[in-house]
Amino acid sequence: MLERLAPLCWNPCPPPVVCTGIGRRGANLSVKEGKIALRVPYCGPPPPPADLLGQWNFDPLLLTALAAGLLLVLAAARDQRLIGTLAIAALAVIFVSPLCAAGSALFSARAVHHVLLVTVAAPLFALLGEKSRTNGTALALLVSTIVLWAWHIPALYTAALNNHAVFWLMQLSLLISATWFWRALFAAQPDLPAVFAALVAAAGQMGLLGALLTFTPRALYPHHLIAPFAYGLDPLRDQQLAGLIMWVPAMLPYALIAAVLARRAWSGGHLGPAR
Repeated sequence: MLERLAPLCWNPCPPPVVCTGIGRRGANLSVKEGKIALRVPYCGPPPPPADLLGQWNFDPLLLTALAAGLLLVLAAARDQRLIGTLAIAALAVIFVSPLCAAGSALFSARAVHHVLLVTVAAPLFALLGEKSRTNGTALALLVSTIVLWAWHIPALYTAALNNHAVFWLMQLSLLISATWFWRALFAAQPDLPAVFAALVAAAGQMGLLGALLTFTPRALYPHHLIAPFAYGLDPLRDQQLAGLIMWVPAMLPYALIAAVLARRAWSGGHLGPAR
């Protein structure tokens, strides 16, 4: 599959990118004065656009983990089954569907991946299990923010795509820290001002990260310096699109959760993990 990218590699790339070679295990890019060895990401090599919809990830270990999770969910209390099934389905969309392969090619697709992980899968997982006490949302918000921003540092992001173990460290840390935040938020519902302040802060840090990516004047992520051309985007436009996704559409889950919490509070109900 990587050989299909060779024509892109031999064509002149916008500076500072110079393609110096490509092989089965990855490509060598010369960026400014240095060289970066890129490995094939966990989700596979960047697929050509015509092949994207056929790029499903049938990793046996991943499918086994998802199946085990689904069995645990189906064995849970009846009122937990639907939420748990939706959470597993969200993970399947993120890691099994062609979205996974698209994230190897386009940073904008990786942005969708991360948004779904922290604003769709994580709140669903946060609703599972017994309700626990919380000391407030501030620490959980701080940690989840640090984790999200850290993995968008180019060196750490590149390390995650270069190494499968680091990739899964990224995914698990994003999911666990975000689930902690949402669980603390749902458990703090009696204090509605604090809940909505935390929601605004969480949405704000996501939007701020998206804005920074949108207005950064150069492409930052080596794995996405070549593949976007096949999709009609240059690397900077792809990165700007990723920033816009995190800046605008990513606000929708926060707004939806805020609306649900407000409605429940108005009607005297409660949204949160089962008691």
